[in-house]
Amino acid sequence: MNSVKATALHGIGFAVLATACFATLDTTTRHVSAGLSVLVALWFRYAIQAVITTVVVLPGRGRQILRTQHPRFQLARGLLLFACSILAFLSLKYMPVGEFTAITLLAPLVITLLAAWMLKERIRPLRWLLVLGGFIGTLIIIRPGSQHFDWTVLLPLMLVGTNSAFQLLTSKMSKTEDPITTHFYTGWIGTALATLMLPFVWEMPSDWTVWLQLLLMGLLASIGHFLLILAYGRAPAATLTPYMYSQIGFAVLGGWVVFNHLPDQWTFAGMGLVALCGALGAWLTLRENRVAIQAAQS
Repeated sequence: MNSVKATALHGIGFAVLATACFATLDTTTRHVSAGLSVLVALWFRYAIQAVITTVVVLPGRGRQILRTQHPRFQLARGLLLFACSILAFLSLKYMPVGEFTAITLLAPLVITLLAAWMLKERIRPLRWLLVLGGFIGTLIIIRPGSQHFDWTVLLPLMLVGTNSAFQLLTSKMSKTEDPITTHFYTGWIGTALATLMLPFVWEMPSDWTVWLQLLLMGLLASIGHFLLILAYGRAPAATLTPYMYSQIGFAVLGGWVVFNHLPDQWTFAGMGLVALCGALGAWLTLRENRVAIQAAQS
């Protein structure tokens, strides 16, 4: 096995481990939010992540960690991720983890639509079919008009839109910004925003198990994001994206173990369709990139 393939495999491994962290984070969030204010839980999640990141990177980077070419982009990214976090926490308060995860992983397909609309990119017919398939899968999961559908499904759908904007901005920033610096700013911007709201919603966690879960949330968020940074440093996004859909499997497993909840057969079918369309979209991107590289070398 050559070094390039080995590096890509390492990146895939880091990406799968990151999805396991995020699925466990979502499961823990749903459990905590049943008895604690969403904003209080959010403050702990950001504060712990920000402190851990600072402790880990500051000794080696020093003041260099603060250097950024686009402070306004850093602020906008922090605001977008904070909005994503609020929508995610509220969604998990009302929705099973597996169904929530499947809907939010529609984001890569929505980015295709945004690229066609905002960036005037030419989208191949096959991509449009994959986008359509992803939306059909989401409709199967939420089933408008059935007892499974209520206003709470709007929360993860709003999250998809917000997260798509967040991903597009992150992609733009990756060309000029150090990912560690971006991670540092995002954590502290989220902490600052949550701190402003904290006096209005503060409530003391009830017992030591809640404190332990809050600490676990911060640790999982920190470890998951660091693993993603390691993954994207070893393999391109198009290579990693199909494996990111493993988060659906981890989320279903968490929902079953912690809440004794398994999706019904139709929901499983919708999840599978969303994952299949998303993974095929990433494979198509990887194939197009290879063809472009070969054409440029010939």
